[in-house]
Parts: sequence; C-alpha cells; structure tokens
Amino acid sequence: MASYHFKCKDIGMSCDYHVSAKKPDDLIPQIAQHAKDAHSIDEVSDDLKQKINSAIKKKIF
Repeated sequence: MASYHFKCKDIGMSCDYHVSAKKPDDLIPQIAQHAKDAHSIDEVSDDLKQKINSAIKKKIF
C-alpha cells in the first residue's frame, strides 16, 4: 500500500506543515487551503503547482 506526502519545507518555505493522503490528488485541496490560511496565497500559480507536484513524495509500506 502507498501513501503520498507533502512538506512545505520541500518547496523552500520555512514552515513545518506536512500532510499525507492515499492519493496525490487528495493532497492538492489541503495544500491550497494551507497556502491560503498560513501563507496568504489566495491563488496557487502554475509555477507553484509545479513545485508542489514535484515535492509530493510516494511512500510504500
């Protein structure tokens, strides 16, 4: 079974936020909400989406 993980630090933010989900697509809404709440980013740009997608890690256990 696999899970997917994202950490703000992996895209250069000085933030301890991390989140995990069973599917990478399930992470995106959570990350977008965190970006808005914690970083005042109202709209995730294409460049930021690319960084986020690159930082999502798959873990198999």
